[in-house]
Amino acid sequence: MAALIPDVVEDALVIVEPPSRRRWPRLRVWRAVVLFIAGAYFLIPIYAGLRFSFENDAGHLSLYAVKAIPSEPGFSAAFWLSMRLAVVTLALTLVLMVPTSVYVHLKFPRLRRLLDFVTILPIVIPPIVLILGVLRAAPLWLRASPYLLSLVYVILSMPFVYRSLDAGLSAIDLKTLVEASRSLGGNWLNTLWRVVVPNLRSALLSATVLTLALVLGEFTMASLDLWTTLPVWIYQFQQVDAHVSTAVSMVSLVGTWLLITLIVSLDRSQSRRARRRTKNS
Repeated sequence: MAALIPDVVEDALVIVEPPSRRRWPRLRVWRAVVLFIAGAYFLIPIYAGLRFSFENDAGHLSLYAVKAIPSEPGFSAAFWLSMRLAVVTLALTLVLMVPTSVYVHLKFPRLRRLLDFVTILPIVIPPIVLILGVLRAAPLWLRASPYLLSLVYVILSMPFVYRSLDAGLSAIDLKTLVEASRSLGGNWLNTLWRVVVPNLRSALLSATVLTLALVLGEFTMASLDLWTTLPVWIYQFQQVDAHVSTAVSMVSLVGTWLLITLIVSLDRSQSRRARRRTKNS
């Protein structure tokens, strides 16, 4: 019997031998093909825009379009208006959505489906319909202010912000954290600021990135509200000098990418530091 054990073990090993991995190279090839097509789809238009922005009217390479951006009439005003709208929109969105999402998760979890439905409506309703309705119903003093756009942008960013916060709240034990903070004497404001918000850092950064990208690239509502934001200025100045207009588009695109990359890298660096502290402790 002892002599037969090695043979039985060898037969068992042959039976449980993993299947052949000859299909993996095919999967890798298809993965490379898909990535190449996706990369070409996004990079070719960007390359065409960069090449056009670095050309003069004669078709020769030149940096005059990039150098002329700061001195073009109306550019600085449009740029700072877009930045102000982005900051105000982000502040209003977080102040409204963070307490609301936390309260629904704690007190009314059954309303999450209703909130999902309500927050998806800005995607279903066309922006042109939304801004025309707001302009018809808003008072005159509010229509005279550019920050009316911030109020509308809060509605537009609500689907993305809520889903980011909902995913972050679902990933933590919110009820236990709040009860522990309350049992230690913390009020609701301190609990929200010192306990809940630090655990939602990744979700808040995702919401920030999506909100900034939406505000800095929105065109329809700003043009109908007769405010010259950066996208509106790019469209209007295209009739004057297409090379400068395209250069501004490329600079804004690259700047948005850099801002998003910076925010994401900060989140990753903080996560790595937290993991190191946890391991050291």
